[in-house]
Amino acid sequence: MVDFHGWSMPINYGSQINEHISVREGCGMFDVSHMTILDFKGEDVEVFIRKLIANDIYKLTEDFEGLYSAMLNDQGGVIDDLIAYKMDFGYRLVVNCATRGEDLRWISQNSKDFKVEMQERDDLSMIAIQGPKSAEVLSQCPAPIFKALELKNRQQGVYGNDMFAAKTGYTGELGIEVLLPHEQAISLWQNAIEVGANPVGLAARDTLRLEAGMNLYGFEMDDSITPFECNMSWTVDFSDEERNFYGKEALLKSRLEKDQLELVGIMLEERAILRQGEKLYLDEAKTLEGIITSGTYSPTLKKPIGLARIPKKDINNCFAEVRGKKIFAKIGNPKFIKEGKEIFKERL
Repeated sequence: MVDFHGWSMPINYGSQINEHISVREGCGMFDVSHMTILDFKGEDVEVFIRKLIANDIYKLTEDFEGLYSAMLNDQGGVIDDLIAYKMDFGYRLVVNCATRGEDLRWISQNSKDFKVEMQERDDLSMIAIQGPKSAEVLSQCPAPIFKALELKNRQQGVYGNDMFAAKTGYTGELGIEVLLPHEQAISLWQNAIEVGANPVGLAARDTLRLEAGMNLYGFEMDDSITPFECNMSWTVDFSDEERNFYGKEALLKSRLEKDQLELVGIMLEERAILRQGEKLYLDEAKTLEGIITSGTYSPTLKKPIGLARIPKKDINNCFAEVRGKKIFAKIGNPKFIKEGKEIFKERL
């Protein structure tokens, strides 16, 4: 067990590798109750949420549907990444526990001129059930909403008996995330284990999200990094010119800058693990530098991988220096695995 931003959480339940494989090949289950759940309602709730986040909640066409987005500061930096859900009472945001304090300060500061109420749902737990056999496991759990969820697409959800479930997740696999009262969470956890789900700890959660090319706050992004620099451009919606979300003006200016950075995937050609903060070099003279944001050994691909922020140039390989030795890596798209299959594409 380790302290994770005030929460006591397991690194693993026995074997990180076995837990990782269980999600890629079977069904893994995560207790992610450390996530911060915020409910919003009120006369101005839609206007406020459209201003608060960079993606546009007008894309949500039905209740309980989710949208990945970022909450930005005035400089266009990422205060936090989150999922926004359209609820029957208004909107629900699920944000990171590591940024909870700053998130609440920013929201409180900017909501004063809006008729909107926010409630932090510390009465709810959150469980993620992920993997190709997740539907099979859920079909054997007694909660009736899981049957209704079978008819939904990714990012869509259902609600019933104080339980909210949506087809979202942080692993690159099919699965769901469930938000429910604490006592119901204990029952769901026990039922899912009985019918084949394997508990998964923090270590495998990190290797799974990195294989899927999913960002981790404080690694791929922070309040000094714009969405353009962390592979989140697709979460910024400029289509409605009249919608003035926080950070919009700064992002419009940064799009015109010549010296832009981008987040890429790297795959090493030999057995070495590159860690956050280590430098990458894009030319022999070392005049072009990048930086590793996350690195690990991929249990699925059985080779070292990582994410890196580098200058936006037409370059297809790079190297790092480890104990005086050059370690070469291929540069490609910042995603490696989706639903158990390799999707990394090397630049040519």
